[in-house]
Amino acid sequence: MDQGTVQIFFAFLRSAIRGTRLTEEEQNTYSPELLDDLFKLSSKHNVSHLLAYAIKQNGLITEENTHLEKHIFKAVCRYEQLRYEYEKLCAALETTQIPFLPLKGAVIRNYYPEAYMRTSCDIDILLHRENLDAAISYLRDNLNYTFKERTTHDVSLFSPAGIHVELHFDLVEEGRANNAVDILCNVWENVSLHENSKYWYEMSDSFFYFYHIAHMAKHFESGGCGIRPFIDLWIMDRLDNADFPARDGLLAQGDLLKFATTCRDLSNVWFDSAASNETLQKLQRFLLRGGVYGSTVNRVALQQKSKGGRVRYILSRIFIPHAQLKRYYPILCKHPWLSPLMQVRRWLMLLNPRVAKMAKRELATNKNLDKEKAKEMNLLLHNIGLK
Repeated sequence: MDQGTVQIFFAFLRSAIRGTRLTEEEQNTYSPELLDDLFKLSSKHNVSHLLAYAIKQNGLITEENTHLEKHIFKAVCRYEQLRYEYEKLCAALETTQIPFLPLKGAVIRNYYPEAYMRTSCDIDILLHRENLDAAISYLRDNLNYTFKERTTHDVSLFSPAGIHVELHFDLVEEGRANNAVDILCNVWENVSLHENSKYWYEMSDSFFYFYHIAHMAKHFESGGCGIRPFIDLWIMDRLDNADFPARDGLLAQGDLLKFATTCRDLSNVWFDSAASNETLQKLQRFLLRGGVYGSTVNRVALQQKSKGGRVRYILSRIFIPHAQLKRYYPILCKHPWLSPLMQVRRWLMLLNPRVAKMAKRELATNKNLDKEKAKEMNLLLHNIGLK
């Protein structure tokens, strides 16, 4: 995608989140012929509703493109569904007297000009590990939730309406996002009760900010995080009650201050028209290529270099360490001798056509990846403060 299209794309996003109109120069840069490319990019990063909102706000909706408003309508409907399920979920956890801590979009959307502008595909809640089974049982028995899967740090469920809920028992896995785990393991020591609640907790400003940066870093290491977390960051950097020294203090302790500073700089390029530089331009290309969850190319390039080459990367994907395996299969905590069986059980997931297709694509990427490209991507991460 050419640079001019990218510039008008961010001009529209800037218009949406700031509530301002395009400048005359930006208006002259825009052409209806750009719409297809603009919406392909916005769809890749789950911000189509913001693009449509800005086009409407700037008086660029015509009889030929009134269908653009459907993106706003879909975002509003999705938000209302999530809000309803979120309120019901919070009430259920209060009823069962289980302490809980809302995460991510459920918190940050309160700071957006309109709550629906911060889209989410799920609801994220942190629980104490010892309360996890009780919460799952209650949601299954009383709210008809269905269990999907358990990962290294959360459990996935679905409500009867199809809303995806993730019950987290860890915030960041060990060995990810520099030293983030050293800070995030103390999350419950940095919370306070939500107004008029007995079991609903909220993070302090500085801790929530740190968690946001750490979560971005984790996704960077997996191939990218998309545009949306940068919008979140830009908004959080302008909150009236922000404790900037405390934020930076935690970031320094977690060895994420350099990464956070770089992300702030890029958010200011996108949403404040600040000057860019070579590193930020490379970072922009990395992010735009990856989409919301990064790309297979980005992820394999980063992991291949860190594992020591193509063969070692494949071996690391086939035989995962026991410390990681027991997070998928908690029975290994009591019965470590079952580790070989759990490795085999994990391999049997390849019988799922969807999983097999993903594995095949990853193998092809690993085989064909240019070594210089992998080296360049890893150098980029090093330059922005990620090990």
